[in-house]
Amino acid sequence: MDLPPGIVYLARILPSTLLPSAVTYVFLTRILPLLDLGIPPVPSWICVAAAVVAQPVGVAISYVLREIHYARDAASRGAVHIPTVPDKWPGGLSLIEAMKKSVYPADFLLDWTDLYGNTVVAKILGDRAIFTTEPEYIKALLATDFDGYWKGPDAHLASRSLLGSGVFNTDDEMWKFHRTMSRPFFNRERISDFDLFDRHSNDALTRLNQRLSEGHAIDIQDLVSRFTLDSATEFLFGKSVDSISAGLPYSSSAVPFASASNFNEDHPSNTYVKAFGHAQLLTTKRTAYSTKWPLQEFWKDKVKPMRKICDDYVGEILQSALERKRAGRRGSGEKEQETFLSHLVDATEDKEVIMDSIFNILVAGRDTTAATLTFAVYMLAEHPDMADRLRKEVLEVVGSSRMPTYDDVRTMKYLRAFINETLRLYPPVPFDSRTSKKAAVWPALKPGDKPLYVTPNSRVRYSVFLMHRRTDLWGPDALMFDPDRFLDERVRKYLTPNPFIFLPFNAGPRICLGQQFAYNEASFFLIRLLQKFTAFTLAPDAQPESTIPPASWKHAKGTQATEKIMLQRHLTMFAKGGLWVRMKLVTAE
Repeated sequence: MDLPPGIVYLARILPSTLLPSAVTYVFLTRILPLLDLGIPPVPSWICVAAAVVAQPVGVAISYVLREIHYARDAASRGAVHIPTVPDKWPGGLSLIEAMKKSVYPADFLLDWTDLYGNTVVAKILGDRAIFTTEPEYIKALLATDFDGYWKGPDAHLASRSLLGSGVFNTDDEMWKFHRTMSRPFFNRERISDFDLFDRHSNDALTRLNQRLSEGHAIDIQDLVSRFTLDSATEFLFGKSVDSISAGLPYSSSAVPFASASNFNEDHPSNTYVKAFGHAQLLTTKRTAYSTKWPLQEFWKDKVKPMRKICDDYVGEILQSALERKRAGRRGSGEKEQETFLSHLVDATEDKEVIMDSIFNILVAGRDTTAATLTFAVYMLAEHPDMADRLRKEVLEVVGSSRMPTYDDVRTMKYLRAFINETLRLYPPVPFDSRTSKKAAVWPALKPGDKPLYVTPNSRVRYSVFLMHRRTDLWGPDALMFDPDRFLDERVRKYLTPNPFIFLPFNAGPRICLGQQFAYNEASFFLIRLLQKFTAFTLAPDAQPESTIPPASWKHAKGTQATEKIMLQRHLTMFAKGGLWVRMKLVTAE
């Protein structure tokens, strides 16, 4: 039986935390009398009081000594400390509150970087958290000094309830194991299985057309999430979970239809999606408390029950694969399709390792591409001229009904630029992190500045969401949605000299293996969508009222001031309350 997170945390820190108190008490009650210094015995209440006081004094002394060591080490390297975000409350409580109250991705960090620079330190409950949007420093984290950083034990512990020991939450040999297992399944032949995409996009678009024909708006985020989940599970398991069969939800404004028989609220896929989303939100909330998060979930790990629901969803498929292996069917001459799951089962029968691997790949296979498609349709609705231009390219290259091929997708330059621009302004993973293994120095970026000192065992959080919006990196129009920036002279001016300003798929040894699969899947769906539909518009009447940006957003910084929907993030970014849209079916041309 697992112990509560708070108990485990206290058991881990108490021995070192209580050491000053224990030493003080033993000295006053045991050692001092033996020294025979002629001092009267210390009263018991003074011994207890001194022991209590010794603990915070010991913490303070330890902190000061550590800061002195860091200052000397930084000076010996010719470096300076990263600017620290001031805190009006002790322990970083106001900084925690700012992160908890965040209503737009990285808005709290934008406030900090505007005041203190693009790389800052927030001291939270005794821990150092480094935040950066500098491509040069992110490059060091992900590539040039890859071995100097890792996920780290603290980050692993915070995400273990959700991601277990999967590829996104491990280091060293376990990470290499998962990476090696995954790599063969992202070769060109597999990532361009357009027949798979065609089956599931047809199912999704048929459902979409049925709902539109009823006169109702469609939550495109829900639709594409089902499309990517069904595609991903068939790609990984050889069998789709068929989440589209649950039907599509109605908006809250369509009250008479909310209980219609063609939407099954209790369908297993809906239960899975709700549990998965809730688990991600809970995991994200932990980051605000740094390593002290177990104190917020003292008696119960709130994420584990959600992860169990997710595991139960695919458990039957896993069990069947294990039984086939144990029965020896694959060695008896029976021809069976090799899948990612069968590959895993051949490598190990450890169900926990297999399930963690499956779960992590499903996160990447479903959520990231679903986010890309959601925000791509958002941009189609916001920019009808671009939607017309994109549809024109689709008709010129593929026609109005033919299934696109791999070569078609490669030919469509504007489609690729449109997807890239969506990924720039709405990266599926807006935040990520690494942890420094040891002290390091980041180079000065301006003449006359000194290098920055990176303290050891510090969590470094980097925001591609903000980096992708920096006008000094992308030009004065960085906040505008303009796919042509990936086609005209701005590519050579901004991106070619510094490719690390564009990182929707990460970079370095941990770069996303499914990058080309995601491009192909998103491209295929958008082509099929544009072949059949046009005139995309947002449906504010269907959008839940609580998820429509309030008037106060008009005065916010950056793109937040112009958003028509509320963005939210957990492991990936999504539209709060869904993205409700309308569109028109194209008549025969």
